Amino acid sequence: MKDEGGMKDLRTRTKEFALRVIRLYSALPKSTEAQIIGKQLLRSGTSVGAHYREGTRARSDAEFISKIEGGLQELEESCYWMELLVEAGIIPESKLAELMDEANQLIAILIACSKKVKLKDKGGRRKAE
Repeated sequence: MKDEGGMKDLRTRTKEFALRVIRLYSALPKSTEAQIIGKQLLRSGTSVGAHYREGTRARSDAEFISKIEGGLQELEESCYWMELLVEAGIIPESKLAELMDEANQLIAILIACSKKVKLKDKGGRRKAE
């Protein structure tokens, strides 16, 4: 797959996203609710890059799509936990705006990657029929 930023760029971005989530978790208040939501965010936010890396090693288009869509689920979940942190008054929205924006950008990129492979796959099937 050849795109503007290349595979390395997305590997870097997903790792940096994970590191930012780790730093956010470390800075959360020690209240029970902040820690519970934070641990959920920590788990989902750090697994995005793992899914992406697994996808780059996929043995088939179907496996690649599965891994990318797993990463998408984790990003969506991360957005949910960040929204809860804001709406529960644990963290001001302004402090999470950049991280939420990055999550949304990563979602858009992964959707595009998945769609590209799905379209390629559909095109291939039509030719075989």
